[in-house]
Amino acid sequence: MRAVVLREVGGPLSLEDVPEPEGDSVVDVRAAGVNFADILVRRGIYPQMPELPHVLGNEVCGDLDGRRVLALSRAAGGYAERVEVDPEWTFALPENASYAAGASFLTTYLTAYIPLIHQVRISDTSTVLVHAGSGGVGAAAIQIAKHLGATVIATASSDEKRAVAREAGADDAIGYDEIDGLRVDVVMDPVGGDVFTRSLPTLNPLGSIVAIGFAGGLWQDPSVQWLVGRNAAVVGFYLGRLMKLRPALVKDCAEELLAMWARGEIDPLVGATFPLGDADGAHALIESRKHVGKVVLEP
Repeated sequence: MRAVVLREVGGPLSLEDVPEPEGDSVVDVRAAGVNFADILVRRGIYPQMPELPHVLGNEVCGDLDGRRVLALSRAAGGYAERVEVDPEWTFALPENASYAAGASFLTTYLTAYIPLIHQVRISDTSTVLVHAGSGGVGAAAIQIAKHLGATVIATASSDEKRAVAREAGADDAIGYDEIDGLRVDVVMDPVGGDVFTRSLPTLNPLGSIVAIGFAGGLWQDPSVQWLVGRNAAVVGFYLGRLMKLRPALVKDCAEELLAMWARGEIDPLVGATFPLGDADGAHALIESRKHVGKVVLEP
């Protein structure tokens, strides 16, 4: 079978013939989600670097024993025609959902949903600021916060991306240079860097900022004295570790989200699809910061 192989840090992604996966749960991949973690592995800066050569991708959608499923793989390997998946993290794809949408679902929606449900307080009086609102996690966070009754303000870097955030349900969409002076109850931040630092003063008393990722650079740690003085909280979220330590909670959340999707309450945003042989192009689009929604490979 064919798979996309990374042989060296910073190197190209090459489509190669590799051995067939073994095991009882092998999915014929119809779509593979491209996540920012894959970019970090390729750069050599992911906290848990795999041994190289390595087949990237841990989120797939396809066919398993005649069933349409979305799943997380056992040990990456999703950028391939077939991959062994973990039965514990394999779910039925809702009817009428596309394979590309299925490959765009689990990581983005769990990353948005779990913090908004389990780590911060959201009500119909809350205002939520969602950074990178046109991205996969951002669009998911907008939809979930709106479902919870909140007013949502999204940030994005261009007029086109701000339009996408509004289409996802944001009440307003602004540039990153416009956040100073806002007053919000929750910030969902997959950007990090200076955006994270500048977002802290926007928090109302008892507000929280959820640090999800660092696409814009590593965080500058706020002092405890500042947080105490402002009655504010910084909340961290890392899905991979939570899956290992609280698997039952994460699986329950996945089932809740799939039920919401089946009822039409949320809908994954697929921004671009690439053939399996153009994984380099998929990564280049993400690194250019020009993509919206989830980027997907299709074998």
